[in-house]
Amino acid sequence: MFSVIFPGQGSQSIGMGKEFHEKYDLVKDLFSRANKALGFDITKIILEGPDEKINLTENTQPAIFIVSFAIYSVIIKEFNINLSNGKYFAGHSLGEYSALTCAGALKFEDTVKLLNERGKSMQSAVPLGEGGMLAILGQTINEIENIILSNNDFKLSCQIANDNSPGQVVVSGKLKIIKNLQEILKSQKIKSVILPVSAPFHSFMMKKSTEIMTPLINNNHFNKPRPKIISNVTSEEVDDPEKLKSLLIKQIESRVRWRESINYMVKNNVSKFIEIGPGKVLCGLLKRIDKNLKAVSINSIEDIKQINDL
Repeated sequence: MFSVIFPGQGSQSIGMGKEFHEKYDLVKDLFSRANKALGFDITKIILEGPDEKINLTENTQPAIFIVSFAIYSVIIKEFNINLSNGKYFAGHSLGEYSALTCAGALKFEDTVKLLNERGKSMQSAVPLGEGGMLAILGQTINEIENIILSNNDFKLSCQIANDNSPGQVVVSGKLKIIKNLQEILKSQKIKSVILPVSAPFHSFMMKKSTEIMTPLINNNHFNKPRPKIISNVTSEEVDDPEKLKSLLIKQIESRVRWRESINYMVKNNVSKFIEIGPGKVLCGLLKRIDKNLKAVSINSIEDIKQINDL
């Protein structure tokens, strides 16, 4: 049994999806519809850059979604491969929007607009330089939680933002405190890296983003997705439209429970995963979570052939 998974921020690169855009009219049409929905030429940003534009969060989020949805559409319509008979769809952070749209819960244009606003609201929630994110390597989630809980400054000013895989956990919060945490970890010979992001995503510092996004999400029409979605917030399956809205709102400030999400799917008889979208980040995480899992990453036309071999 297989599930389909979709990447989040950090997977972007200039020219992603170019091969699909050049070959398929349906992809050209999707890119054109995205331009119209946003009121600017996001196609040019995706295909030509420059880096400072594609890495701007308000562009990155819809851009990754557009490419992911375009590849999914090619698999379905040009290769006649039915992916909706997968057990679950899931996505990492903004990838959850890709999962929902590919599962028919949201309309393409609505998602493009929502992610542009999500990116803007996350970027503007905290003044530049006040927040940050720290990737901690080689430690269990419990060990990191214990370090945070043992120090009052850490407890009040940062939280676990991403539980990606065993040995890869990301902490988000006030930059000054994040740097102090890094020093403590260094003294204990624990490796960590401050991530090149412009805001402390998936933390209490995103409260303003939640306030902006709540009415925007609630005012959109959601259908029941097919197949069910695995929520980042709960790491469990959900298909109720109102619950999906509520969880997307909570997701902005909540931990992305990716390791738990994969484990939930595996417990429910999923042994194969198809990653659709730019990059191969999620396939890498899968191997760290469970080396026995089979996975393919689809971000070129040639890659699509691997689906039938899975």
